[in-house]
Amino acid sequence: MIETAFTPWASLMGGVLIGVASVLLMFLLGRGMGATGVLAGLLRPASSSDFAWRAALLVGMATGPLVVWSMSGQMPQVQVPVSTAAFVLGGVIVGVGVTLGGGCTSGHGVCGMARLSVRSITAAATFMLFAFATVFVTRHVFGG
Repeated sequence: MIETAFTPWASLMGGVLIGVASVLLMFLLGRGMGATGVLAGLLRPASSSDFAWRAALLVGMATGPLVVWSMSGQMPQVQVPVSTAAFVLGGVIVGVGVTLGGGCTSGHGVCGMARLSVRSITAAATFMLFAFATVFVTRHVFGG
């Protein structure tokens, strides 16, 4: 059975950092911080300055574990309690959902809801509903 980790302080700090980064990006560049939109724009940047901020943001996201390592001497432990096939299938499903929903949890859930966007509130509620259903089915129907 998969154990649920309860990490309120680490989660709070992560949420604060995401919130501050989102506010700074909106304040400084007038852009929302939806991770998939940032990545998509990196692949097709409108200008060299557009590429630069997107690349810097993604490099920052990817090198976070190195910051933890430099401060603690240990790399963060990442556990993926599913098979590689389930991991890939989940990624494909999320990719389809992001495309159909016009954004991801960070874009809708953090930036869109903060702007009181009905579309983003609806999208975030849908994400949560399906997340709850997926966890329930995985744990209680399939016994994972």
